[in-house]
Amino acid sequence: MLALAVALGGILAVRYSFAQVLVRSDPAAAFRLAPGDGLIAARSAAVDYVEASDVRARSAVVARARAALRLEPTAVQAVTTLGLESSSLQDIARSRQLFGYSQKLSRRDLVTQLWAIEDAVGRQDVRDVVHHYDIALRTSKTAPDVLFPVLAAALVDPAVRMHVLYTLRARPVWMLNFVNFVSLTDAEPEAAAQLFIGLTRAGVPVPSAATTAVINRLVTADAVDAAWRYYATIRSQTSRDRSRDPQFAAELDAPSIFDWMPVDGPGISSSIQRNGKRGLFDFSVAPSVSGTLLQQTQMLSAGKYHLSGRATGIVGDSQSLPYWVLTCRDGRELGRVGVPVSGENGKDFAGDFEVPSACQVQTLSLIAQPSNAIAGISGQIVSVSLKAL
Repeated sequence: MLALAVALGGILAVRYSFAQVLVRSDPAAAFRLAPGDGLIAARSAAVDYVEASDVRARSAVVARARAALRLEPTAVQAVTTLGLESSSLQDIARSRQLFGYSQKLSRRDLVTQLWAIEDAVGRQDVRDVVHHYDIALRTSKTAPDVLFPVLAAALVDPAVRMHVLYTLRARPVWMLNFVNFVSLTDAEPEAAAQLFIGLTRAGVPVPSAATTAVINRLVTADAVDAAWRYYATIRSQTSRDRSRDPQFAAELDAPSIFDWMPVDGPGISSSIQRNGKRGLFDFSVAPSVSGTLLQQTQMLSAGKYHLSGRATGIVGDSQSLPYWVLTCRDGRELGRVGVPVSGENGKDFAGDFEVPSACQVQTLSLIAQPSNAIAGISGQIVSVSLKAL
């Protein structure tokens, strides 16, 4: 009999151990193996409650959750199942009592935090809504997939944006992922810009790629003034009556359309390189290839402007030399300024443009013309500046 007892105990131990392994992948099988384990019973009840197709099936699952809670008073999933059932019966007071108990047991249960978010929304308590978002995003690996899209869309509400900003100032673990998500999502770009401006003013760094993405999305959405306002907060001494970074000194990981943007393509190689404490724009173009080499978006007011700069290492005939062009956003050209043969010693170039009143956004571009030279054409722009006269 002693041997039989030992064998039976061994079988039960094996069944229990196997149930512990199965509980995440197959809760129903785990419950059949260990029906007396409160945590396993709670887990199976939570899964079956979601899948219950009628009142009778749901009642059986709720009874199992109650039994699980009696077996194990700390079984969070049993508490949340009972809380969800109370919510479905419109017993809000009982739901709050149960989910309050669940909060005390564990802050890591996502169902508990989702219910708390919905409850706070119903009470129009924005602060509490964001508080429970924060808890969920801090404690659940799956929460971002569920909550980021909703929270990003809600940033259009100034009250939500204010409380999200206040939360992000503490730099929670989910901050960087959320900032990157907001910069790339379809959420309102002006709301994203306002959030990022608030973070910058609070001393919380926003990744340059996220900043650039929002600025470019604002321009794409025809919110050019908002894009410029945001750009002006992150680039000091920025003025609308001139181009920026005349000596290519800025070292930017992710330039926006308001910065110098080298353009590569088939047969075109271009880059901004260091030149001591300054920089220069270096390019090379294969024979017979033409296209944009460098560009920067402008927000010039109506009036006359002067372009000046210096080039080095450029050789070729007048028909194949690159030129600067200023165009309106609708494609109208406002004039061209040629880049001369400059040789190794360099040579200055200059010219004027006039911006009409019906042209609020412009692009200053360096354009390569097709060349018949065997080596194509190459050179450097050492400096370039466009200023109001």
